[in-house]
Amino acid sequence: MRYMVVVEKGEKSYGAYVPDLPGCVAAAETRTEALKLIQEAIEFHLE
Repeated sequence: MRYMVVVEKGEKSYGAYVPDLPGCVAAAETRTEALKLIQEAIEFHLE
């Protein structure tokens, strides 16, 4: 299944969240790391 991920750039970090999965969020110093963490968060959220 595929979910839309929203990535936002802050002053010193990136945040990512999934609108269809409330509470499924991730934050990191780089965009790449934020995307990796949100993928892991989606898997955990669905378990």
